[in-house]
Amino acid sequence: MSVPYETAYEPPESPEPHSPEEHLERLLGRALNSFDLPDEVIRRLDSALAHDSSLHSAHHSAGLHRETYRHTWLLADASVLTLWELVHNTAPGSAPTYEVYADEEEAGVATSRLPLPPDPPACERTVTLHMSADPGPRHMYVPDDSADHARRLLRRAENPDGDLPGEDIARLLRAAFAHQITQAFGRPGLSGEARLSFSLYEHAFLLFDGGEISLWEVEHTLTPDRRHMCEVYASEEAARAAMERRAKDAAAG
Repeated sequence: MSVPYETAYEPPESPEPHSPEEHLERLLGRALNSFDLPDEVIRRLDSALAHDSSLHSAHHSAGLHRETYRHTWLLADASVLTLWELVHNTAPGSAPTYEVYADEEEAGVATSRLPLPPDPPACERTVTLHMSADPGPRHMYVPDDSADHARRLLRRAENPDGDLPGEDIARLLRAAFAHQITQAFGRPGLSGEARLSFSLYEHAFLLFDGGEISLWEVEHTLTPDRRHMCEVYASEEAARAAMERRAKDAAAG
């Protein structure tokens, strides 16, 4: 039978080391081909600030196994670098062998060359798991006190309907490491929008695990004293809908 689920997908040497440096040292130390990694990759990893590891794919059958792990580092320049670790055995019950690659395609080629048993008999099941790789960051982030920026943005929001981003989003933003602010433009042709001084901004945040999250800020002067008012939404759609409502209300008044 296949390796049980509760033991088949444990990362090598779990739990992981606490620091990015220790994690990288152990990863390279156990890999048979670590000397093949480009020097530029090793130099970039010298500036690693945080890391995350996850299982990418696994195959267990007839005493043979192979797993591919994705190891991702967040670097000081706010970019993300990924190494692919292949773990396998070449005979049932033999000790695992570790290989590391800087390119997912290279890891896939190495995986395809591994010996695997023929189609298993009816009494045996092959367990295969595939997960799609996360896309890279969409923005050019600037490392800064980004978690505090997110708190201040939410604190100054004056959403009239009280529909602020929820606590789950605020909790995620506590792990923000870098951010970028860009101006987006509203839908053309909204009644009164141009003369009412609307602005729409995307505040994009990069998290320590490599994830991204955005808050959308609507700034306008639809106040009794014509002062600037800030509203914050969790999606661009919600922010644009708020702009449209404010513009229509002003046109009707």
